[in-house]
Amino acid sequence: MPFYQIASMAKNNSEINPAMSAKSVPGEFMKAGFVTKPEGEGPPLHMHPNEEQFTLILEGNLHYILGDEDKIVGPGDMIHIPRNTNHRSRAINGEATFFTVKSPAGSGDLDQDYNMADDADNAEDLYPGEK
Repeated sequence: MPFYQIASMAKNNSEINPAMSAKSVPGEFMKAGFVTKPEGEGPPLHMHPNEEQFTLILEGNLHYILGDEDKIVGPGDMIHIPRNTNHRSRAINGEATFFTVKSPAGSGDLDQDYNMADDADNAEDLYPGEK
């Protein structure tokens, strides 16, 4: 059985936003990873038509948009992101790190199945950071 040490996992920058980094591993039916976002960084509003996702905030705070909800989340908060649900997050007041699990595993790439939402630009108007 595989065991992983977070510190020794390979770190990759996101293809969607290279300022973000992730350490991830694929399983048979799901993929899991640790994602770190610098303040103000994250992908535009998007959805995954083929993936369901759970995210657990470990450090820092994120401004989250999930469907019609707009909320600040922090350590200990867990978010369920159903397939086809528009979402995005931005680290606020410093860097943020979260653990995320997506199913199915696909290639193991956390950026896989990314589809930018038609109204992605409008979602940025809700971000409380600098404009």
